[in-house]
Amino acid sequence: MPVPTSKRRNKSVPGRRHRRRRSGVATVEFAVCLPILILLVFGSIEASSMIFLKQSLNVAAYESTREAIRDGRSNADAAARAQAILDSRGIVGYRITFPNGESLDADRAAEVITSVTASSAENSPLLGRFLTNRQLTVNTVMLKQ
Repeated sequence: MPVPTSKRRNKSVPGRRHRRRRSGVATVEFAVCLPILILLVFGSIEASSMIFLKQSLNVAAYESTREAIRDGRSNADAAARAQAILDSRGIVGYRITFPNGESLDADRAAEVITSVTASSAENSPLLGRFLTNRQLTVNTVMLKQ
């Protein structure tokens, strides 16, 4: 007596022919999408780095001005405070200036201005050498106490 054969065995597996025609589609999709994904990842890292730099400059300028407006404090004390903050955050190539002159000589209720500037290229973790260098500057104004 002959052994019954399965009808399924005689037919080709459904979808197998379709898979053969689409074998290179995943590779092409990967080749198209990978540069976009890399651009998004590196762009996000670069953007967050610039936000961190700007925030660090804001904090340093604020703390420096708070130090400069205190009675008996000089620009050197204020600059040392800003340098400590910027150094602790790993910011390099910065410049701290006091456009109104020496805060020690300022009268009570006079404006004390602190300006902190840093280069975006020097503080970029990835693409700073390839992008346009921008000087980020933060000015803080407070009244002498």
